[in-house]
Amino acid sequence: MDIEVSAEAKDKRLNRMVAVTVVVLSVFTGLCNIKDGNIVQAMQVAKADSVDRWAEYQATKTKLHIAEDTRLEIAVLGGDRLASLAADRTLVAEIAKYSAEIPNLARDAKALAAQYDALNVHDDQFDASDAAIATAISMAAVAALAESFWLLVAAWGIGGFGLFMGLCGFAGWAFHPDVLSNFLG
Repeated sequence: MDIEVSAEAKDKRLNRMVAVTVVVLSVFTGLCNIKDGNIVQAMQVAKADSVDRWAEYQATKTKLHIAEDTRLEIAVLGGDRLASLAADRTLVAEIAKYSAEIPNLARDAKALAAQYDALNVHDDQFDASDAAIATAISMAAVAALAESFWLLVAAWGIGGFGLFMGLCGFAGWAFHPDVLSNFLG
């Protein structure tokens, strides 16, 4: 008794739809990965700049406190009146300079932190896109093996969400899948 096993799929139309789905989603994922890599680099720069600015802010605050304390010491000790007055004028100028720098440094550091947060939203969008599209490609592959059209339709739904999230990242839209990010983050 011979059993003939056919390796040929019964529904070539389904296989063609799966193939087109995989190609479209794979190409889009590749483009998203390039953009996401650029966003991650920009996030690293923004974070480094923010940390640097906060360090400069702290150093300036420390210099301000040192200058103020030195001024108090000179006032208390004040042996040579002319030297004390000259030192006091210098310290007053330094205190004014540091007092003027501090709000600007804080503002700049906060702006850099906000830039990082804005970039992080788009990074999350590309991450969600990548996850959804990878899931959709896997589902499409199983749909071809199982010859299941409904599974391919489900893959299209999840892939559509991935495409939407990638478009949000490219277009700079503010849509953020908070529930998904909180669950996975």
